[in-house]
This record gives sequence, structure tokens and C-alpha cells, in this order.
Amino acid sequence: MRLRRRRAHIRAYRKHFALNPVRERTEKIRPGDILLFSTFRNEHVRLPYFLDYYRKLGVAHFLMVDNDSDDGGREFLTGQPDVSLWTTRASYKRSRFGVDWLNWLQRRYGHGHWTLVADPDELFVYPFCDTRPIRALTDWLDVSGVRSFGAMLLDMYPKGRIDAVPYSQGQDPIEIAAWFDPGNYMIERNPSYWNLWIQGGPRARVFFSGQPKKAPALNKIPLVKWDRRYAYVSSAHTLLPRGLNLTYDQWGGERASGVLLHTKFLDTFTTKAQEELERRQHYSGSVEYKAYAENIRDNPELWCNWSEKYINWRQLEILGLMSKGNWA
Repeated sequence: MRLRRRRAHIRAYRKHFALNPVRERTEKIRPGDILLFSTFRNEHVRLPYFLDYYRKLGVAHFLMVDNDSDDGGREFLTGQPDVSLWTTRASYKRSRFGVDWLNWLQRRYGHGHWTLVADPDELFVYPFCDTRPIRALTDWLDVSGVRSFGAMLLDMYPKGRIDAVPYSQGQDPIEIAAWFDPGNYMIERNPSYWNLWIQGGPRARVFFSGQPKKAPALNKIPLVKWDRRYAYVSSAHTLLPRGLNLTYDQWGGERASGVLLHTKFLDTFTTKAQEELERRQHYSGSVEYKAYAENIRDNPELWCNWSEKYINWRQLEILGLMSKGNWA
């Protein structure tokens, strides 16, 4: 595992030469700031709400990589005073789907900081997030000696056709995609990396109904007290050293965890899925986007009779999708 981590660091160093600074404001980062790292392509419509949401949670600075966008998102971020932005035309696939780029930026700028990794369509929810800033969570994790915090990716979707209601820039996507699967999840422990592997939800139910084991992973470890020795090895699903992946209690108790509300399924999804299918820059020959393209044309609905409407984090805790553990 040490060799794999070393290789990840070497890859990150090599791939960082493809990153071109557009507007670097890292001199504004102060000790103790909570930092957010993200890669994106053509997500301009989502970026205003994304930034506003995480600013309100307490993120102090955003370090973002634009993968050759042409929709104005890069220009928009250039004008944001708390954003440092890099751009690249390099292959997303050959950078291990952006992992190499973010490993480099976290290694260089994230050491000693709590760092959050999130895509523009992911909204981090944690216990007491409606009344406590993310600083309260990281302070408690520090006192508890916890270095990483796990979260389940929860796919959100509208009731009815996903293209029925247009999404407007700056809008809370949960106003449209307010529904989720309360159950139907498979969980197993990865014996090599010790993390939990979660699959299920609407993507397994609709897009991979015949082969649910091929459905995308829903487990992530987005929040980490970063050290330059660390490295992600598979998106935000898996970390090295392996101990960082033990975000669950192995002795029968409950450890605090969160949820990433995944708002991919808006009216913008069909166009986005077709674009990514043609680019073929995603995992396993873009098999995920092949499934999207094949199914969404025939039935652009994910809602079913068992779907539940999102209310708040307490609802997710009752359903067993997240936990406050012993944080009171």
C-alpha cells in the first residue's frame, strides 16, 4: 500500500504540469481555513448556487480545476474572490478522472487543513448542518482524533420526467430534484482498502436493473484533515493510508457520517449525458453514460411509488442513511 501511495504521488506530480493557472489566489488561504477542491466541465449553470451553498457552510476557499469548459464557467469563476482556478485540456480519463489533479493541489495547498472534495452537483449534508457550520463539525472531529469523515452519495430526482422543470442558474436544485430512494442499497467491505462499498438507489434500480453490481459506487470520504502524505486512489471513494477509509464503527456502534445530495438528474442531464458519452472520458469506457443514454430516451423518470421526499438531515438519520454518532 505504501508503494501504491507513492505511485499516486508521482502520478500527481507528473500530471500537474497540465494544469494552467487562470486565477490563483492561494495567498489568501489562512491557517485553519476549510478548503474545497473540485473538478468540473461545463457546469456554469450550477456554479453560483454551489459556491453560495458551501460559503454558507463555512468553506473559506475553493481550489477548482476546469477541464476545458466552453460554457462560461471558467470566466465566471475568475471573478470570484475566494476561488483559485486552474484549467487544462488534458484527458480527464488519463488523470484517473481528475484524481491526479486534485491530489497535487491538496498535497501542495491542503496540508494541515480540513479539505472537502465535492463536484458541482453534490451538496454536503452532515448532522446539525441546519444549525451548525462545518467548522463545528471539524472542531469536534479534531477533538475526537478523527481524520476523515464518510458520506453516502444520495441520488436526488424530480417527481415525473427529469426534463419537465427547467433548472435556473442560482436556484437550489433540491427545489426540483427533491426525491430519493430511502432503501434498496447494498453494502460490502472492501478487503483491500477497508472502505465500505455502497451501491443501489435509482441508478441501480433504473439504469443497471439487470446488473446492479455494475451500478456506480455511492460511498465517498469527502472530508479529510489533509496531510501531504495522503492520496486519493479512486475518486473520493478510497484513500491511502487505508486507516482513513475506516469511517464506520467496526464494533457494532455508530460513527458519525454524512450524505452528499447528488443533484445530477435535472433537465440538463440528457444533454450532459450525451456529451460525456461522446467524449468517452469516464470509467470503464463510459459504461455508466451508455446506460444513461439507452434508458433515459425511453423513460426519463426515476420516481417510483417507494420514493421519499427530502426534508432534512434528521430524516436521513432516521432512515439509517447517515448518523450523528456520539456528537450531541
